[in-house]
Amino acid sequence: MWTRHIPRTALLIAGLTTLLAVSGCASSTPEAPPAPEDRQGASEVSDHTPAPSQDPSPEEEPPLTSDGRPQVAYLTIPELDIRNLRVEPYEGQTDDAPGTEIQDRGIAASPHGPSGGVGPGGIGNYQVTAHRNSAGGPFLAIPDLPNGARIEVATDQRTYVYQVIETRETSFRSERSLAEQRAAVPGHPGRAPSEALITLSTCATQEDHAAGNYWADELGNPEHRIDKIGVLISSHPA
Repeated sequence: MWTRHIPRTALLIAGLTTLLAVSGCASSTPEAPPAPEDRQGASEVSDHTPAPSQDPSPEEEPPLTSDGRPQVAYLTIPELDIRNLRVEPYEGQTDDAPGTEIQDRGIAASPHGPSGGVGPGGIGNYQVTAHRNSAGGPFLAIPDLPNGARIEVATDQRTYVYQVIETRETSFRSERSLAEQRAAVPGHPGRAPSEALITLSTCATQEDHAAGNYWADELGNPEHRIDKIGVLISSHPA
């Protein structure tokens, strides 16, 4: 009878494979490493982890701006060490006779009405004027106020915080320049406002005299005024 001859090496390999299979140390197919998406999923919250409790959202702050109603306010400019300067509203326009009378008392004046601006925190141009060289000079250092400085306006209800963004010059001998100063958007007469802005204005007497310009109106205002424009950035309850 014909007998197939199996090499000795093959017999040894077969025996070793059988032994490993029995001992559990061999596997016919190596276990694949976890796919990237599997590893990523392992770090996610398990479906059995309780979801965080849904607390009711905190009460929202009132709107940033006000209704623009004219009212007495108090001005603070930390950069210039101005603290709680009274700002008195009146119907009129910047640096007219009624406004000048208010400034002569050593406080600031804020015109409102058809030729004036809005009240504290209102959409539009909140205009504040005060003397630089008389009545105690509350606005003496206003020309030095840099961009980025904070202006705080406090009413009985809220404190409105503005940030200086621009310096402008107004000429009292130019109707166009005055219209730009008093515009709802400073510098842009006729443009509808979308932000709450502030204009701090004081005389440029020193600068005019240094340039040889001694012109003044019937109220003693020099030709030019220095205006600091700010935009409302926040507000909080008083």
